[in-house]
Amino acid sequence: MDISNIARKAVKAGCIAAGLGALLVAPGQVSEVQKAPFKGRNFAHRGLHTEDGMIPENSLEAFRRAVSAGYGIELDVQLSSDGRVMVFHDDDLDRVCGVSGKIWDRTYRELREMRLNGTDSVIPTLHEVLETVKGKVPLIVELKTGPRNKELCKKTCAILTAYKGDFCIESFNPLIVGWFRMNAPEILRGQLATVTAEYGAKTPKPVAFALSNGLTNIIARPQFIAYSLHDRPLGIRVSEMMGAMRVGWTSHGEENEKGRDAVIFEFYRPKTHYRK
Repeated sequence: MDISNIARKAVKAGCIAAGLGALLVAPGQVSEVQKAPFKGRNFAHRGLHTEDGMIPENSLEAFRRAVSAGYGIELDVQLSSDGRVMVFHDDDLDRVCGVSGKIWDRTYRELREMRLNGTDSVIPTLHEVLETVKGKVPLIVELKTGPRNKELCKKTCAILTAYKGDFCIESFNPLIVGWFRMNAPEILRGQLATVTAEYGAKTPKPVAFALSNGLTNIIARPQFIAYSLHDRPLGIRVSEMMGAMRVGWTSHGEENEKGRDAVIFEFYRPKTHYRK
């Protein structure tokens, strides 16, 4: 038996496997100019809202407070039934508005009649948020998965492209991130991810595993990975070693800034900027 020949074949096979793995998780290229507005920044999760809900998440008041404090802002967008880009996190309206049903089944006018957490705040449009921020702080815009993802991508892209300010986009859905890769490569894009167990029953386990480990990067080629504050699996760490920016969510303490390019936080007041 030629042991040396077997060893050479094993090494070759290992190299091929490693190369294929690296191809799967490789990020998109990102320049220092693209990184600059976001690097070493803290971003207020859904605006600078309060834990008691009296200043609601994703409200204009929460965004005004974040701007006044100098924080970057993370926010969520999805469509109304008549195609308006609304700033709202949940699929369901129950938790925040006390109304049954999906946001994408309601018209703009119907949504504007609702109130956030029983306050006077209404569900804002993306246009209104941008008019409030006025380019004063950078934005991370998360596109939520819904029944009309391509329409959401097109409309959000058009609105943001006309905006005079720093922004990037992110999504849990690699097909959404991939749309921006193909159609608006100049926009900084990120893949949201978390550990496999947190994807829930609606996501098949093989899909959850792929998302959790960065294996869908071959579709999206994200320039940053926004990962939950858990230990990151090998695929994510390899993607970061290959140049992906490292973003963490959702932080409740300044200790989470260490080793991260940007942090999405809530319910405390960190410094606006920090060193990695």
